[in-house]
Amino acid sequence: MVLSLRRILFLFLLFPLFLLSQEKFTFSGTITDNQSNETLIGVNIIFPDIQSGTMTNEYGFYSITLPSGTYSVQISYLGFKTISETIVLNSDLSKNFKLIEAAESLDEVVITEDVEKLNIKKPQMSVNSLSIKTIKNMPVILGEVDVIKSITLLPGVTNAGEGSSGFNVRGGAADQNLILLDEATIFNSSHLFGFFSVFNPDAIKDIKLYKGGIPAKYGGRVSSVLDIYQKEGNSSEFHMNGGIGLISSRLLAEGPIKKDKGSFLLGGRSSYAHLFLPLFDIDNIAYFYDLNTKLSYRLNEKNSIFLSGYFGRDVFELADSFENTYGNTVVNFRWNHLFSDKLFSNLSLIYSDYYYGLKLDFVEFDWESGIRNFNLKYDFKHYINNNFKLEYGLNSIYYKFNPGEINPTTEDSGINPFKLIDKYAFENAIYIDAEHKLSNKLSVSYGARFSTFHRLGQDELNVYENDNPVLFNEDLGIYEKADPIGTDNFSRSDVIESFANIEPRLAIAYQLNDKSSIKASYNRMSQYLHLLSNTSSPTPLDVWTPSGKYVKPQLLDQIALGYFKNFNDDIFSLEIESFYKKIKNRIDYIDGADLIANNAIEQVILNGEARAYGLEVLFRKNEGKLKGWLAYTLSKSEQRTPGRTTAETGINDGNWYNTAFDKTHDISLTGSYELNKKWSFSSNFIFQTGQPATLPNGQYQYNGIVIPSFEARNSSRLSSYHRLDLAVNYNPKPNSDKKLKGEWVFGIYNLYNRRNAASLTFRENRNSGNNEAVRLAIFGIVPSVSYNFKF
Repeated sequence: MVLSLRRILFLFLLFPLFLLSQEKFTFSGTITDNQSNETLIGVNIIFPDIQSGTMTNEYGFYSITLPSGTYSVQISYLGFKTISETIVLNSDLSKNFKLIEAAESLDEVVITEDVEKLNIKKPQMSVNSLSIKTIKNMPVILGEVDVIKSITLLPGVTNAGEGSSGFNVRGGAADQNLILLDEATIFNSSHLFGFFSVFNPDAIKDIKLYKGGIPAKYGGRVSSVLDIYQKEGNSSEFHMNGGIGLISSRLLAEGPIKKDKGSFLLGGRSSYAHLFLPLFDIDNIAYFYDLNTKLSYRLNEKNSIFLSGYFGRDVFELADSFENTYGNTVVNFRWNHLFSDKLFSNLSLIYSDYYYGLKLDFVEFDWESGIRNFNLKYDFKHYINNNFKLEYGLNSIYYKFNPGEINPTTEDSGINPFKLIDKYAFENAIYIDAEHKLSNKLSVSYGARFSTFHRLGQDELNVYENDNPVLFNEDLGIYEKADPIGTDNFSRSDVIESFANIEPRLAIAYQLNDKSSIKASYNRMSQYLHLLSNTSSPTPLDVWTPSGKYVKPQLLDQIALGYFKNFNDDIFSLEIESFYKKIKNRIDYIDGADLIANNAIEQVILNGEARAYGLEVLFRKNEGKLKGWLAYTLSKSEQRTPGRTTAETGINDGNWYNTAFDKTHDISLTGSYELNKKWSFSSNFIFQTGQPATLPNGQYQYNGIVIPSFEARNSSRLSSYHRLDLAVNYNPKPNSDKKLKGEWVFGIYNLYNRRNAASLTFRENRNSGNNEAVRLAIFGIVPSVSYNFKF
């Protein structure tokens, strides 16, 4: 009994010491660029002694909770000098760091923020990052740096070819990508019908592309998320930089509003090739311009506010008879608030507008259409402890769709004003995401998003017999429009149709050793908006329509499995991923569908399904004079719309057919070589399987008219696509102490002048009377030169 009492007394005396040894404290702060005070995203805060760490979020904030003690900490970010310090953590510690740019890495080419053990451990997968330095070093067409074309060099990402807008991810359509600029939705990401993107590289701070394992904070699209953040502006001193090219130029200014507290950023671009067209007796005009703005102000240690905006327009005129204007306008006000050293929040109020205008002088009328939304977001990041982090929030979006409006340009045109019926909708979501480290080898990320969509009242809505706007003619074996039997009228507060979906997300990472891991993910997503387009590439005239009584939301289920490895002291890295995804309610079009100025779009569309699966390989060399990556994708993308009854044939006889963006093989090789401080070289080589096409397989005569017959939908292909690009960067005075610094960029797009087919059409030869195929190729070899400067 005495021995037992002694043991109890001994444990009782040790218990306070045990509690003290387990006491934990939080180490938090913000990390910025020493020169500009720009917050840095994805900086690694690593504790090498205990193999633990964290990263800064989208606003440069970090937080980690550890047991009390003395630790060595390393702050590392690619392109900046690593900071190594010793900290004593015996109470909550808030510490801000300023990183100094490493001069020797100014021309570094990388595609991730850093290659660290921490990335191997994290459950996040199917994500690619591109630094702006990487993008600016890539060879480009006509010397215009292009964010969208750069990401198509990554595995699983393609587009519909030269001169096409948008991009396709893992066999998905272009409208299935959520494109965000400072959290605001961009509905059309292209200038000049796809030749350039709307993103000014000088104004961009961070780019991430999520192809799978998409976090629960994102929703509304079923293929990918391209998340782009603009710079905040230099709050230390005034700077300007820009570039002068053959067809366009850009200029960006940034500086302090109040030193070390507030900053502004103002950047503009414009093309001017159209100014020289009159010299060649060409009346056509095509140009673009855009403006990026941002105001940032740190009110105190816990509060910062941001006001950012983008405004862009494209103008295309054809011989004084045709004028086309379109573009995006977005404004976002954000408030960052730090409730504690563990709880970070961001409140966003966002306005986004996509406008399309068409003026036809020869028929004397104007056409306008577009989509507008107002968005409220409130996001929280809760750093509960080192092994458990939460993200949660809410999102509400109000939409107004203008399908089209016609107005006469003159009083005697004989055309009556005509307005397609406006549509309205309200989308809401709440989400929660957890990142949980279960052991030193096993980490998981899990969460869910609950989304609702309400199609609000409109002036008129067609009513059909049996609620069926598309009929099947059994005698002819074709689908036909149904005639409405009446219309319903609604007030704006009425709800025509409602949808609700639970979207679970799960990702798992198991670390095989310090250099390799395997990961798996699953995500379900809903998309309530649809882009009406029956072309392989979206055009500015395409119209967005919301889900409703006759159009169901698209629903995605995607799984992915991957192997990841860093080797040779992280000089090389390898990523291998396989994926499979299936989409319900993918809209399809009946033969002869008319999508333009159609007030009853439900009469020409049917709900089908789509699927895609494939293998992606990304091999990278991250350090040394020679850097770059090899990306390969083997994939299949298909779609089908079976008959709704046994009597119906469906689209393409109800069989699976290749989507317009199916590319069996996709290879890209990207590299750069730094010869010295003055000269550096970069190149891209791209090979893709030819784009699917539907070709005629015969013809017949009816009442003296020759009518072609066609094979099964998308059963043939255009010829394979491949090209080689080169670029040379020349910095004449790399060690100059002058404030004005410049460099020359010389490029050759499509070095061996490959005439890649953009389309294939058929016609009758006027001389011989025989049918012939005509291949359209947009670009051959294109040289370019541009001059970039900063001061």
